[in-house]
Amino acid sequence: MYTPSIYTKDFANDFSDLMRGFGDFFAPSRFGFDTSVKGISTDVREFDDHYQFDLELPGYKKEDIKATVKEGYLTVSAKHDEETSEKDEDGKYIRRERVYGQCQRSFYVGKEVTGDMLKASFENGVLKIDVPKVEPKKELPVEETITIE
Repeated sequence: MYTPSIYTKDFANDFSDLMRGFGDFFAPSRFGFDTSVKGISTDVREFDDHYQFDLELPGYKKEDIKATVKEGYLTVSAKHDEETSEKDEDGKYIRRERVYGQCQRSFYVGKEVTGDMLKASFENGVLKIDVPKVEPKKELPVEETITIE
């Protein structure tokens, strides 16, 4: 079947080039919507007896970070508040900046893992958490039928 030239690949490229001329004019961030996903980049390494989680938290301080274990989930959250201001001799602001941010990430580590089993350290913007390998407990059936002879 014949395809009109308006629908060819060349038209699509020409149209893209035309729209590219508008730049970020129609970008959602221009209208107050933040489309970027800010999360915690994480590397997980496996060793013979444990897993090591390396969570990147640049710009955060140790006291800004909280790690918890609840119902088998390891949750790491960080909250950052910073305010910088500079004034001239008359007390007028020359520059004033505020930075606020928070992020959170959860990992299933097993219901047998408790907080006292974990080892954590924070250095150069990287939080390292060692999670031991623990055999899951076999759950007993709630009700079991017994055969009567």
